[in-house]
Amino acid sequence: MREAQRVATDQGQFVFMNPDDSQRFQPRRITLLIDRFMTHFIKVGGLAVIAAVMGIFVFIFWQVLPLFRGAEVSLVQELETGVPDALMLGVDQWTELPFVLDKEGQLHFIAIPSGERSVVPINLADDAQPSAFAHVPKTQQLAVGTDKGGFSLVDLNYAASFGDDEQRSIGQDVTVGKRYKGGLADVPVIALDYVDGESLKVAVLVQEADGKRVTHAVTLKQKRSLMGAGKVKVAGNQDISGELEGTPRFVRVGAGGQLIAVATDSGSICYLRRDGREFVKMQTFFPFADSATQEIASLDFLLGGNSLVVTNAAGVNRVFSLYMPAKDAERLFGQTKSFAPLPGAASAYAASQRNKSFLMASGETLSLRHGTTETVRWEAAQSYQAAHVALSSKHDRLLTLDQAGTLYLYKLHDPHPEAGMQAFFGKVWYEGASRPDYVWQSTGGSDEFEPKLSMIPLILGSIKGTVFAMLFAIPIALLAALYTSQFQHPRFRAVVKPTMETMASIPSVVLGFLAALWLGPLLENRVPAVLVFVITAPLASMLIGFLWTRMPPEVRVLCKPGYEFLIFIPVLIGCVCLAVWFGPILERAVFVVSDPETGAQVADFRRWWPDFWGGRYEQRNALIVGFVMGFAVIPIIFTIAEDSLSHVPRDISSAALALGASRWQTAFRIVLPTAAAGIFSAVIIGLGRAVGETMIVLMATGNTPIMDMSIFTGMRTLSANIAVELPEAPHSGTLYRALFLGAMLLFAMTFVLNTFAEILRQHLRNKYKTV
Repeated sequence: MREAQRVATDQGQFVFMNPDDSQRFQPRRITLLIDRFMTHFIKVGGLAVIAAVMGIFVFIFWQVLPLFRGAEVSLVQELETGVPDALMLGVDQWTELPFVLDKEGQLHFIAIPSGERSVVPINLADDAQPSAFAHVPKTQQLAVGTDKGGFSLVDLNYAASFGDDEQRSIGQDVTVGKRYKGGLADVPVIALDYVDGESLKVAVLVQEADGKRVTHAVTLKQKRSLMGAGKVKVAGNQDISGELEGTPRFVRVGAGGQLIAVATDSGSICYLRRDGREFVKMQTFFPFADSATQEIASLDFLLGGNSLVVTNAAGVNRVFSLYMPAKDAERLFGQTKSFAPLPGAASAYAASQRNKSFLMASGETLSLRHGTTETVRWEAAQSYQAAHVALSSKHDRLLTLDQAGTLYLYKLHDPHPEAGMQAFFGKVWYEGASRPDYVWQSTGGSDEFEPKLSMIPLILGSIKGTVFAMLFAIPIALLAALYTSQFQHPRFRAVVKPTMETMASIPSVVLGFLAALWLGPLLENRVPAVLVFVITAPLASMLIGFLWTRMPPEVRVLCKPGYEFLIFIPVLIGCVCLAVWFGPILERAVFVVSDPETGAQVADFRRWWPDFWGGRYEQRNALIVGFVMGFAVIPIIFTIAEDSLSHVPRDISSAALALGASRWQTAFRIVLPTAAAGIFSAVIIGLGRAVGETMIVLMATGNTPIMDMSIFTGMRTLSANIAVELPEAPHSGTLYRALFLGAMLLFAMTFVLNTFAEILRQHLRNKYKTV
């Protein structure tokens, strides 16, 4: 046997080491290589995870970024029309054959990009001559007032054809209809407006007789049947001059012929609404009563005919929309938007046929604005003054015409005009609403619908569902984890923990299904019983615990340590029975409301709650979500918290017990603070599970995006909104990108929450670290 050698250590001490010991503890070369490889592999894997997360965020951000960009406009072509001082500018649906109307009433069609022109005269019936014009872009019609009174309709029919070279060419066919009698006979029409509402067609004619302007509302009707459309006949010729406070300057027909707006030289606007067969005056208002310049320079409708765009001579631009001033009141016009002023009075206007955008010209300035978001999408000074403007039906081209007859064609790229910070995060006053509000409603039943894309109701819904779920889950999960790890007998602990872990594997779609079809209807008529149980169960548990501590030792030893929870089982069963029995009694005693039909007193919590709170009661509400989503979160919090509590060194708790602390004192003052970092991590992971939950909130709530924190109403969360709306979202559309914005908000919320949680966890870990 070889003798041990005396070897000096790095600290200057001497130890005796066998010559074979240095080789015995020397790791093998392959072990070092594997260790080095795994070290680098783990580093690369961690960096890859970080890169993947950042890549996801960059992708989502890239999809969201276009929502916050303004419109891009670029000049494409200039064409000479040869029509100076034109009366009107219009464009076809392809923006390849715009027309210009000259003073003689001739239509000049200009082919783009060739510039070829064709002239089509408007030959009216009865040898009448045109005296006034109005263009209806939606139906591609001209309403032509005549020098003999009345008006005629001119249909502009466009057709596309393809030649052998597969190049598209646009042709036009101008059809002049008969003259409809209206207004005063043999008196020239000096101004008019017309709207084709299919079965109802309305024209407003302004004539001048004996030095006084007279205004008539002419109604046309057309019967439709299975055999097709019938003849158009004049159904009404109403004189509305007596309703006006001043001389009419501008007349506009909106809402499919249901309302008329007339601007007068006194600065007032008269609003008339169709009631039966006649138009009834509803309101007279002064849009610039607070301005030094009250003269109205322009008056036009936005798409849909429910909002008026008004400017004065100083360039002040406002939007007045129909709104409901009080519940069940008649809708009136009120100012809902105010834009940055134009350099001067608006000289030209064009409304988009696709959204609530509108184009205005003032001097040499062109301005594209959006009537819902109250934003200027694009504005720029030009080298000319536009006399007429037009927007293509696809909202991808805009055209202007100056007094000299030069036509300017611009390319327009504005795919998301209804988006922006104000639309997503600010209050917006939508058409028909009584006040500005946060609203999510992505689709509607008509082309004139205003998309409502506020993220605030969805964020509030996510917070609401998460808060109620965590209020239910955190106390149960943490107290259960504390009792299981510190007090429960190992025999039961071996059953409880695997059972809780198995609960975490239940699919959320199953829980949502049970919540929607079983729990919701079950609790709908038993809310008072639930309230009784929520109050009595904790009180009874604390009372039993207090009485147990006052029992003599010879009684308490009858129950083995770790078996105490068996005493609470009959207590909880008794609380359930008490709630079922006392709930109806409480409802009959407290939650009583008068039946509006019979006047009898009815005990019904669902009717009492709206009178007390002011909100409504819904079967699928936040209470159901709190129970079911809390049930899904409890296993996660319990498992992680129980592991953290169980791994607190026994030496610490034993020392506390040895110094005279009770088991509960040791658990709450020693074990719980020591495991605080792990418990906090459990809560945060459970919170992340609740925030991102989709199927439970999708099935167990009404999915109504409302601004209400009541526990008895539903909500819509960001995650559920993505699941609901994604099938209907066209690729790269505004809704599609708005859903990505919702995903980015979820990402940001969880990222900030987890970052804060990690910082706090490290602080707790350092504060309560053990040796």
